[in-house]
Amino acid sequence: MTDRPDVAVIGGSGFYTFLDDAESFEVDTPYGKPSAPVVVGTVDERRVAFLPRHGRHHDFPAHQVPYRANLWALRSLGVRQVLAPCAVGSLKTELGPGSLVVPDQLVDRTTGRAQTYFDSGACHISFADPYCDRLRGSLLEGLAEHDPTDGGAMVVIDGPRFSTRAESQWYAAQDWSLVNMTGHPEAVLARELALCYAAVALVTDHDAGVDAGGGVSQAEVFKVFGEHTELLRSALRGIVSGLAPSTEGGRDCACPHAVDGMDLPVKLP
Repeated sequence: MTDRPDVAVIGGSGFYTFLDDAESFEVDTPYGKPSAPVVVGTVDERRVAFLPRHGRHHDFPAHQVPYRANLWALRSLGVRQVLAPCAVGSLKTELGPGSLVVPDQLVDRTTGRAQTYFDSGACHISFADPYCDRLRGSLLEGLAEHDPTDGGAMVVIDGPRFSTRAESQWYAAQDWSLVNMTGHPEAVLARELALCYAAVALVTDHDAGVDAGGGVSQAEVFKVFGEHTELLRSALRGIVSGLAPSTEGGRDCACPHAVDGMDLPVKLP
């Protein structure tokens, strides 16, 4: 591929398209095929890749998404910066449906997901701050007119079921802000590939322990996300076009050096 993309958007539930007049690339990886062909197009003269996290028709539930293949495929095409919109439930009453949050912390409550490329050797990456602070700043600036919330912990559960009220109340009692099904292992895999990665979370509902009503429903989640997809799509186009290039010192953050000095069991693409 000539003129390779250095930035990608991974679309969440209901966010299955992003680029017009784009070219699709079938990518094979050591971890199988990604969720869908990677689409590459241009946004304001910036080459951008797009991958729907769940597939083009929501083929993969959260616990079956081929996360390792997805991130590997993007890096192999030249991507070094990833923006990851996702749908979330809110654990705080003040964050109602339609709220946008740029989280700064992540809590893993999943089980059984392949969550590393490093299946041998001693390769322990730093993950105290799971999101690229530089990309977080770009998201907050680009979404400013929509009053995004800066920071908050996103707890990631296996799904596909939603939380019980007791689980939700426990998460809220820890002062965590959001509950989601896809944020892990996506973020940690991006770090292992030395990619810059940040999430933007769209609140679709109050989680079961916050709202005394009937609990969360799939129809409600998809409806609210669908109502805000065009807003997210438009804002992200502006954000990706304004990102610093991945070359010539544009990534002046720690992410490019995440695995420096390590004897990796895999050769990064």
